Amino acid sequence: MMKQLKWLSVVATIGMIFVLLGGALVTKTGSEDGCGDSWPLCEGQVIPSEFTFEMVIELSHRLVSGAMGFIVLLLAILAWRRIGHIREVKFLSISSVVFLVLQALIGAAAVVWGQSDFVLALHFGISLISFATIFLLMLLIFEADKMWDSESLIIKKKHRIEFIALSIYTLAVVYTGALVRHTESSLVCPDFPFCINTEPAGLASYNFQQWVQMGHRFSAIILFIWTIVLFVKIVKNYKHSKVMIGGWSIALTFIVLQALSGALSVITMLNLYVALAHALFISCYFGMLSYYLLLSNRSTYKEKHGLLNKSDKVIS
Repeated sequence: MMKQLKWLSVVATIGMIFVLLGGALVTKTGSEDGCGDSWPLCEGQVIPSEFTFEMVIELSHRLVSGAMGFIVLLLAILAWRRIGHIREVKFLSISSVVFLVLQALIGAAAVVWGQSDFVLALHFGISLISFATIFLLMLLIFEADKMWDSESLIIKKKHRIEFIALSIYTLAVVYTGALVRHTESSLVCPDFPFCINTEPAGLASYNFQQWVQMGHRFSAIILFIWTIVLFVKIVKNYKHSKVMIGGWSIALTFIVLQALSGALSVITMLNLYVALAHALFISCYFGMLSYYLLLSNRSTYKEKHGLLNKSDKVIS
């Protein structure tokens, strides 16, 4: 049973990546209205009589998202029944379904009624949280077979707080990135990393789109630097923990790739493959970050309930 559950969790996680990339593809190709203002039907039909490129993109995204709904529901039920004794499983099982439904409802509302750019920008962040819950379920399923030792890991209080702050900040950066897309601000600053403006007024002459673009760039640079600094702290404080060093090495790799793909998006004038890679890397980075939120929560729980071993030390 565990073998099948592992395979299902892997399929669900990979499937959610396709949902994330599919949503990004819809936005980047301008296919939001590919099926008109009809949902869940396309142009009011189960099978449209005529197909356009935008319709194929939008309809494919809906089909993948719909299929994932059933897979995630099945994963949540089986995980609850099989490894529900693990403290985080029931919460994540419920959250995975709730956020997937919420993501679908926001997408449907945007199609039927339309939404402002500021509301639409929330969609990718919701999708990211949905992906993270499913990714964490997968890790817990594999963890249940003792494939790696994370139970003995105790994360220091100051690092737990920093993980929470970094997670919230990452979602804010993701929101600004989505806002860049929805406000069509992607190429208003063709120079990198700064938006070179020849106007005497300098920053005062920036229009709204330029402020959106540069706001995202500067917030992303801070995220990049913060991750590097935190990685150094992890190496210094957890040098004997494979879970911490290995995981944060992967996270650092993703943030470097994220930064490079962001720069290449501007340089290549929004090459579609580069833009999709940009969405993929931040999704994987946030997934890794979410795992350390889970481990941090465990450390807090152990500390609060007096479950620490004599050899464990939690340093504030």
